Amino acid sequence: MGFLDTLLGRSKPAKPDLDQLFALSSAAITLEAGTGFTPTGQGSVCFRAAEGGAFARLQRDVQELLDADQGPKVEISDDKYGYTWLLATHRPDELPDLVTDLHAVNSTLESGGFGPHLLCSLAGFRGPDGQRLALVYLYKRGTFYPFAPLPGEKRDNALELQVRGAVGADLPFEDDLGRWFPVWGAPGL
Repeated sequence: MGFLDTLLGRSKPAKPDLDQLFALSSAAITLEAGTGFTPTGQGSVCFRAAEGGAFARLQRDVQELLDADQGPKVEISDDKYGYTWLLATHRPDELPDLVTDLHAVNSTLESGGFGPHLLCSLAGFRGPDGQRLALVYLYKRGTFYPFAPLPGEKRDNALELQVRGAVGADLPFEDDLGRWFPVWGAPGL
C-alpha cells in the first residue's frame, strides 16, 4: 500500500488466513459457555466450481481424502446461485476434526490455484431451544460472522450480535455488517 492510498483512506482487503479456521474449536467452547449453542458436527465449504478436468480431478481428490477415514461423510451439492457446497459431517463432539476437514478442503483448492473460487466456510451450531446458527468464514476477507436463520427466510439479528459479543475475542470478526450475507439453505446449517 502506497503513501497516496494511505492519504486517501484506501486500504487493502485482509488476506485469507486459513489457519484462522482452527480458532473455531476454542470459540465453540466460549460460545457454549456464553449462549448455550453447541456444535452440530456439520460444516461446509462453498465455492464456484470451475470448468475443466483439472478442477473436476481436484474436487474428486478432496472428496476421496475426506471419505477415506470412515466411509461417506462428505456430500457435494449445488445451490440455486451456481455455487457448489461440500458438506462434511462428524459427531458433534468432533469439532476439531471437522475444522481440520474444512481447512483441508480450502487449502487443497487454494494450492490447486482455485483460491479465487472459494466463497466461504461454515460450522453449524444448535441452541438449547433448537435455534440454528452458523459461524461463517469469508475466504476473501479472512473474517468471520454469525448467521442465525429464522423460519421464512428471516434472521435473528439480535442473536447474531450477541454471538459476536460472546466470541468476538476468539475470532477475527467482519466489522462491516453489510458483509454478513445470509446463506439460506446452506448445507450444515
